[in-house]
Amino acid sequence: EEPVLLAELKPGRPQRYDWKSSCETWSVAFSPDGAWFAWSQGHCVVKLIPWPLGEAELCKTSERKSRGSKAETWSRGAAKEKTLECGQIVWGLAFSAWPAAEDGDTDPACAMGLPCLVLATGLNDGQIKVWEVQTGHLLFSLLGHQDVVRDLSFAPNGSPILVSASRDKTLRVWDLSRDGVLFPSGDTFLLSPGRQVQVLSGHVQWVYCCSISPDCSMLCSAAGEKSALLWSMRSYTLIRRLEGHQSSVVSCDFSPDSALLVTASYDACVIMWDPYTGEQLRTLRHVPLYSMLDSSSEIHTSSLRSVCFSPEGLYLATVADDRLLRIWALELRSPVAFAPMTNGLCCMYFPHGGFIATGTRDGHVQFWTAPRVLSSLKHLCRKALRTFLTTYQVLALPIPRKLKEFLTYRTF
Repeated sequence: EEPVLLAELKPGRPQRYDWKSSCETWSVAFSPDGAWFAWSQGHCVVKLIPWPLGEAELCKTSERKSRGSKAETWSRGAAKEKTLECGQIVWGLAFSAWPAAEDGDTDPACAMGLPCLVLATGLNDGQIKVWEVQTGHLLFSLLGHQDVVRDLSFAPNGSPILVSASRDKTLRVWDLSRDGVLFPSGDTFLLSPGRQVQVLSGHVQWVYCCSISPDCSMLCSAAGEKSALLWSMRSYTLIRRLEGHQSSVVSCDFSPDSALLVTASYDACVIMWDPYTGEQLRTLRHVPLYSMLDSSSEIHTSSLRSVCFSPEGLYLATVADDRLLRIWALELRSPVAFAPMTNGLCCMYFPHGGFIATGTRDGHVQFWTAPRVLSSLKHLCRKALRTFLTTYQVLALPIPRKLKEFLTYRTF
């Protein structure tokens, strides 16, 4: 079933030709519970949208895309759409759902009044601004990076650990529950690097992407290099370099059980890795659609921009410069579905599955249907086991070899 365009959001401001406006949508994000959607729509603006409850409600919004460029306000209960004026070009977005504060809680984060849901934005000047989602208020800014903050990733376990990737060739780890020194700057507050936990150095080019594994044990980073770096989130040391691409690696993502890692590169390939052993399990080559249909056509490859896993871990979505959104099944080497899109830059699955959000160079966001699948009992068992067992632990189990191969994704 080919992806169907459900809705399209467009910037609410006319395009400017001043380079500072930067109309590209470099990042889109859903909150972990799927209740909020954020997109960097260009013009130094982020839109926060309370998300519809179901696909039926989402489909209704497709009628709105023809009513001009101004996005209408959507409401979910008392929540309202918000516009965050960031003052700088926005490159990275990340939500985090933090535990609610209890009465008498002495945690520093609670003492500062931090909410349960926050949005971090990575900006052109190296700042990271952290916003309260329910009110749209700016809480504080994190200082430390010397260049564009290209990507952000919160620890998936709900802890206030944030990793940022920058064009200054470093990654920085922040603990937002730690005390920092606040000092006023206009109507907002800046936060000194007191909350900075670690600076990770090892890249020699701009860092494009960072991803924390769902079990919070590993961090993968991709830069303008032919290798991706895998870090320990416990010791903040380099585990290994993942070498295999022929051009710059620009995107990476872990499977929901942390057993697989995918990297996407300008060489038009996605490589699937075992992050524990560093073994290459599979390569997905992005052959243009016309050459797949016509075997006599000359093959031209096209640079990849983004890759992401589906929530159940059985599909991948990729966006490339050949203006196609591709959906891949884990066990196949060719895409199972295509959709034509214009100048795609990023993609992300809805946390509960069913559709994909993509961002484009003209500041638009498009929402596409995605395959819905009922996971087999075999896959559910594998996913449950791999959530807490490493590859080495599986290989040490007293079970048949074929079962070990299945649990370690050596057979699909």
